[in-house]
Amino acid sequence: MDISAGIQASLAGRYASALFELASEAGTVTAVESDLAKLQEALRESDDLHSATTNPQLSRNAQGEAVEAVAKHLGLAELTTNFLGVLAGNRRLAALPDMIAAFKAIAAAQRGEVTANVTSAHPLTDSQLAELKSKLTQREGRTVMLSADVDPDLLGGLVVTIGSQRIDASIRTRLNSLAQAMKA
Repeated sequence: MDISAGIQASLAGRYASALFELASEAGTVTAVESDLAKLQEALRESDDLHSATTNPQLSRNAQGEAVEAVAKHLGLAELTTNFLGVLAGNRRLAALPDMIAAFKAIAAAQRGEVTANVTSAHPLTDSQLAELKSKLTQREGRTVMLSADVDPDLLGGLVVTIGSQRIDASIRTRLNSLAQAMKA
């Protein structure tokens, strides 16, 4: 398995890599990825859960009990629940959002996928997203998973970010370039 050095170098990446390897051995990568998505949503929606995972005044046991209750409530798999227990025991729950992102990146890379973020001035239709996904998949030579955002400040056009590459075809950027050229 080829995991980027950048992911492995971070604390979150090391934990995510270990979880991915355990999930691979057990054949439960998809289930764990689904569990982590549920957990990410719960962290986003519940201020109490977020506080329980980041509050340094809570004991390891209290954090462990809290995440165990959440895992039971969400119906998380045993591996994911055990992982959360290890994080609580090691006082690493605060890094959970980064670990979830790293796990997703590792799983996507293993499937040969790359994630692209598309920002547009107006919401794109499903057909526009499908066409963009098709063109980016051709360009990248691997499956592209799109996430779409809206930023009215762009005025029009798109900004596509794939990894560290950025394709800026927004009207705002073109107008700024034109203004800079006219000043010179």
